[in-house]
Parts: sequence; C-alpha cells; structure tokens
Amino acid sequence: MRVLVIEDEVMLAEALQSGLRSAAMAVDIVHDGEAALEHLAVTEYDAAVLDRDLPGVHGDQLCGLIVENHPACRILMLTAARRLGDKVAGLELGADDYLTKPFEFPELVARLHALNRRNPVVQPPLLDWAGIRLDPFRREVRRDDRDIRLTPKEFAVLELLMRRQGGVVSAEALLEKAWDAHADPFTNAVRITVSTLRAKLGQPAVIGTMKGVGYYLEGRPA
Repeated sequence: MRVLVIEDEVMLAEALQSGLRSAAMAVDIVHDGEAALEHLAVTEYDAAVLDRDLPGVHGDQLCGLIVENHPACRILMLTAARRLGDKVAGLELGADDYLTKPFEFPELVARLHALNRRNPVVQPPLLDWAGIRLDPFRREVRRDDRDIRLTPKEFAVLELLMRRQGGVVSAEALLEKAWDAHADPFTNAVRITVSTLRAKLGQPAVIGTMKGVGYYLEGRPA
C-alpha cells in the first residue's frame, strides 16, 4: 500500500512515516500542499493522510484537487478540530474518512486498511492462496499450519502478489507500491526481497518468475 502523508508538523509527519512503514506500507511525506501536488502528479498513491490545516494550499482546497484529479487515492483527513460541523465539512469536500488529533496510531492503521478495501475491486479481509493465508490487519502470515515471520517489505510484496491472484507483477510495480520515493529504480532490492520471501515460505515454491516481466504466484486460490 502506497501512502502520502501531508502534514506540516515535521516531527509528527516523520513519526507517521516510521509507524506506517513498520505496518508494511510505503510512505512518502510532504509538509505543504504544493509539494503534495508535485508528488501526486508523478506517483499513484492508494491513500493520502491529509492535515486539514496546511499552510499555503489549504487542506480543504487540496482535498478537492485530489478528488478531482486522483479519484483512486483515498483521503483520510486529520484535524485538531473536534466540532461536528468541521467533520461534516471535510467529508462533504470528498474526504473518505476523518480523524481528530490526538489519535491512537492503531486506529489510523486500521482506517487506512479499511479505505484500501474500498477500491473498485472487492478485496477480502483475509487472502488465501495455495495454502498461504495472509491477514493484512493483524500482519500475520501462515502456510498450512506454520506461522511465517516476515519483514514489512516481505509482507508488502507477498500481499501485492496475493492480491493479483496469480497475475504477473513487474519489479517496477513492486518497487512503486512497497518502497517509497527514495528507492533507487536500479536497485536489486526487489530481487533480494523476493528471494528471502521464497525461502521463508518454503516448499513447494510458490513464487514464480517470468523472465524480463515480473513475478507471480503459482498454484490456485484456496
């Protein structure tokens, strides 16, 4: 899941980035509306965590621009305001969800996962494929009767492959969704992550490679 955090409080933005990365999300941060628009123009985000009280381009205006120009990007609006009228106004602007500061971090993660399930393709809360079960909310993976401990990047790659349901996913697409804007497009990080993921999933091997194209899951859904 690729997330853009738009928050002018630098320490809060960095804390959100660190926490969401630990939840296996690829996260970029910006501190004003202009920078957010630049990122949105070149990257396809699954969700934006948007501070309503931004300097420059106000969060309300930015919310409208995202809705108009990037309809696939879900918007979770943050604000210090607790008045019902403020929440209603944010939702009427097109925000998909609303969270007031201060908030509990697990709730933010849960709300982002809920928003990600609202895309045009219905996505089940639990993913099953060839004896592998992945729970995006609890960050758990099991194969048959065995628990599998994965790093956040390994988890993100496996989730992307399972959501494709046997379709091929290019290395570029994995890099786009599982890493952030600072990832080197010429890195071998995807190949290394897939290799360690294969080893942890064990036999029979379930991740196939289509040379020059990408990776896919072998077998059938449960």
